[in-house]
Amino acid sequence: MSTPRLVALDMDGTLLNPEGAIPDSFWPTLEAAQAAGITVAPASGRQLATLRDMFARNAPDTFIAENGAVVQHEGQVLATATIPEATARRIVEALERTPFSAHPVLCAPETSYTRASTPPEVQREVDKYYLANTQVRSLLDAPLNAIVKIALFVDGDAETLGLPWVEKLAPELHALVSSTHWLDIMPPAASKGAALLALADTLGIAHEDTAAIGDYLNDYSMLEAAGYAVAMGNAHPDLKEVADEVIGTNGEHAAVAKLAQWAGK
Repeated sequence: MSTPRLVALDMDGTLLNPEGAIPDSFWPTLEAAQAAGITVAPASGRQLATLRDMFARNAPDTFIAENGAVVQHEGQVLATATIPEATARRIVEALERTPFSAHPVLCAPETSYTRASTPPEVQREVDKYYLANTQVRSLLDAPLNAIVKIALFVDGDAETLGLPWVEKLAPELHALVSSTHWLDIMPPAASKGAALLALADTLGIAHEDTAAIGDYLNDYSMLEAAGYAVAMGNAHPDLKEVADEVIGTNGEHAAVAKLAQWAGK
């Protein structure tokens, strides 16, 4: 495609290298993209506070956080989508008796909540994605009227163990697998794809002038919505099927190279 005006860029498995770091080559590429008039929006299941911290070196104007449930532009939170309080309470209560081992994270726009009894090794995994986190004795003590996402760290394969259980428990919500162990439960209106289109509308950008780069199932809606869809070489097979282009892997910094190509760098 010709140069897109808005690029939604996934993090884990896409921009981040296999060690979980932003490649050094990204920063000059980001500056070149911005100079070319491209709005780059990191799009992640991570919380907004975590994304702000990761991009403190040169923060973009726009973030898609919590897999699309929280959107920020020019320092302002444009939109959030919350789970109904009664539904959040029902899910939290049901999480006490899951048929598999899982550790929940309740996500509000500015912080997340985990049980004080969360095993240290799991809490370390949580801390990678949720920089602002509050531990509570019981998840029922969290503000259940302000939850934008419930994330589950599954001890096992999230797609085969957690997804069927969640879809049966709360069919009115949107459940998606964001990695091997992570499963996200969200309001039906929230997705990376919906966030991308809402941002385009806010910025006055035609949908066909948007692009998205991703690698996993939580990126599927984003690639479907984008004017031009790019899947990583290490992407889930379902993403490759809907992509307009499949590039190299995150270990090869292929997302940075694609952004540099669009920026004419």
